[in-house]
Amino acid sequence: MDLFEYQARDMFEAHGVPVLAGAIATTPDEARAAAEEIGARSGGVTVVKAQVKTGGRGKAGGVKVAKSPDEAKSHAEQILGMDIKGHTVHRVMIAAGARITEEYYFSLLLDRANRSYLAMCSKEGGMDIEQLAVERPEALAKINVDPNIGIDDAKAQEIVDAAGFDEADKPGLVDVMKRLWEVYRDEDATLVEVNPLVKTDDGRFIALDGKVSLDENAFFRHPDHAALEDKEAADPLEAAAKEKDLNYVKLDGSVGIIGNGAGLVMSTLDVVAYAGEEFGGQKPANFLDIGGGASAEVMSNGLHIILSDPQVKSVFVNVFGGITACDEVAKGIVGALDALGDEEDRPLVVRLDGNNVEEGRRILAARNHPRVIIEETMDGAARKAAELAAAAN
Repeated sequence: MDLFEYQARDMFEAHGVPVLAGAIATTPDEARAAAEEIGARSGGVTVVKAQVKTGGRGKAGGVKVAKSPDEAKSHAEQILGMDIKGHTVHRVMIAAGARITEEYYFSLLLDRANRSYLAMCSKEGGMDIEQLAVERPEALAKINVDPNIGIDDAKAQEIVDAAGFDEADKPGLVDVMKRLWEVYRDEDATLVEVNPLVKTDDGRFIALDGKVSLDENAFFRHPDHAALEDKEAADPLEAAAKEKDLNYVKLDGSVGIIGNGAGLVMSTLDVVAYAGEEFGGQKPANFLDIGGGASAEVMSNGLHIILSDPQVKSVFVNVFGGITACDEVAKGIVGALDALGDEEDRPLVVRLDGNNVEEGRRILAARNHPRVIIEETMDGAARKAAELAAAAN
């Protein structure tokens, strides 16, 4: 889960990372009031910053300096409702101004390829760090971080040395990097990025902007992280699936997909997309993994979620029974269709194999639902589902 900048700022502050004062506003009047309070502590200068989960805000006009509360209100009027790379601005952060002398870059991320953590740091921070990484990679220090040790004094010193910071600045930067490591470790993050990390004219180092991504697999350790979710932007079907503990991702196609096991579901998406080329480019409408050992109730819940999507024209249920028994899957299908009643007329193509497959097929045959089509092979089922979706369009 990606955080908004203001959420990252608050998280940094809770871990002792130096940040500027900031407040959230959803209306121009709230922006003016926040600027009046915060500006009193920063020489009257504040910055109005669009809160969207994408880069390029500054270039898009989503970050503006205000020299008075009235100017902050005017900027907020312009920024609120703005579209930045497909993201609508619903709130702005009013941040204190700062006298900046230098801008740096620092990030700590999960390096999946090397099964480790990677710290990246540069003396040349700012909006074009991606361009710097391509054109002058030598200016971006990359240091591997052992997950069992993290960023201690020695590792932080290695980072600032590799980045080429001035000796006088290194102690302060070491302290900031150690605290950012605490954010990464204690909050179960997969990314902590500060761009820019600035040096002010009085010699302080401040995280002026922050980006944090949290590992949702670790949410059971962080009940407070639920409050950080952006419910306004959440897809309603994904939200409903989450409440049922289903692994669901909304896609843009017309063939609903249910499978057990992420690998099987991913393969199913590919097979459906390939088969759909024959029928006008039909594509998967979702990713839904009911997991191993799924019960009839889980299967029924999954089917309800998929059939709540008006884009879905047909459904492909692809289950290989191992821990998951095919008869339980069949019971879930029958239960869901019975609950939906005659109002549900979209076809379900079912391919069952493995544990208790004969009993599963018997249950479906006995119910003899007019919209259920049983196929024995994965390729045959994918082709049938794509064909039916095309016929319904």
